[in-house]
Amino acid sequence: MPVPVPVPQQRTVPAAEATHGADLTLLVITDDPAGTFTVPELPSAAGTRVRVRTARNLTEAGRLLTDDVDCILLDLGLALPAGVRADGPDGTAHDELATLKHVLRIAPRHAVLALTAEDDAERAADAVRVGAQDYLFRGELDGRLLSRAIRYAVERKRADVAQHQLTESRLRAQENARLERGLLPTPLLDGSDLAFAARYRPGRSRALLGGDFYDTVRTPDGTVHAMIGDVCGHGPDEAALGVELRIAWRALTLAGLCGDDLLSTLQQVLEHERQSEEIFATLCTVDIAPDGRRAGLCIAGHPAPLIARRGQAAQLLPQEDGGPALGLLPQARWPRRQIQLGGSWSLMMYTDGLIEGRVGPVGTQRLGQDGMVAMVNGQLDGGLGGEALLEAAVARAQELNGGELTDDVAVLLLERDETRIRRRDGSAMRSRPGSARPAGAQRPPL
Repeated sequence: MPVPVPVPQQRTVPAAEATHGADLTLLVITDDPAGTFTVPELPSAAGTRVRVRTARNLTEAGRLLTDDVDCILLDLGLALPAGVRADGPDGTAHDELATLKHVLRIAPRHAVLALTAEDDAERAADAVRVGAQDYLFRGELDGRLLSRAIRYAVERKRADVAQHQLTESRLRAQENARLERGLLPTPLLDGSDLAFAARYRPGRSRALLGGDFYDTVRTPDGTVHAMIGDVCGHGPDEAALGVELRIAWRALTLAGLCGDDLLSTLQQVLEHERQSEEIFATLCTVDIAPDGRRAGLCIAGHPAPLIARRGQAAQLLPQEDGGPALGLLPQARWPRRQIQLGGSWSLMMYTDGLIEGRVGPVGTQRLGQDGMVAMVNGQLDGGLGGEALLEAAVARAQELNGGELTDDVAVLLLERDETRIRRRDGSAMRSRPGSARPAGAQRPPL
């Protein structure tokens, strides 16, 4: 039988080294015949007391182990309850720390002190390696040492729990970030003369993905297809639906669908995947011919793209021939309109989160499409382009709004610089005189 713990009889006392100023509760698990375990009075003015509960076996300890218990003092010589195995990891050898492991399983958030004999130092050290916060020897135990050990164990456990929660939170955030980042598109534009840039900012706090979505791919015939869309709403369900629509668009585009056929099929996908019939999605698609001078435009309830041709002010592409948003009308149609782009141009596609921010001295008006056009023209006059243009546009819209934009924002930019293309092609032909192409010949698509 384990030796009873020799401590004076005192119920609760002020603590000498309290760190939080709150009373602590100690659960002593030992088969002390007296049935009590107390801490002697300590010379301290901290005002903290240690309340002691005593359990004579692990079954009784399970009943006394409530949320207000801060620390457990466990006699390592205590026997396990009937029916609980004490086998070692290989299933044969007796595990001398089986009692401690049992307590750590039933009290994972409590600080634990191991109590053992002085001649069992190796076992005491093993107890700390298994999960106890500290160990004490029976023969050296006094009130001051026990009080200090209790406070140390409680603070160490709190630090361990906080660190564990922080690590879990970081790992969860990293996992979510990797997942959401993996769901964002990677443009497939190998072999294209077009420059690409995009900016994406979800409206949800601490999220990387919102209900807005976009994508860009180049098909084997050299056509560049670009798309941007917006699922109504801002939650994770809308974000998931946006990802599904983007992936479906890419697959259908690579399969050869375009225009009304593509949008009709996407509407079927939306109708099957949405959570309720009230959910819809706006969409805008363009397919740019291999020569980069013309494009087909389809609009499904979405804001019209902005085009800036060299030497001209930026303006909106026509949207009068557009159709309704996906998911609103079962038999809707989306006509494809032919657009002349020219030799050098910048085409900006965006979601309504960019234009719905407020402007004005009291923030009563929306930026709107006209305000966005004027804003972008000012930035183009300042020589901005590519990623710098998109960053400036989003930043200016946020500045005019007087704070963070509440809706998701997605913006993508496709640019063609005919002068750069000619200079590059001319340089390539001069460096390879034996393989010069006839004037005006197009590079074969990759």
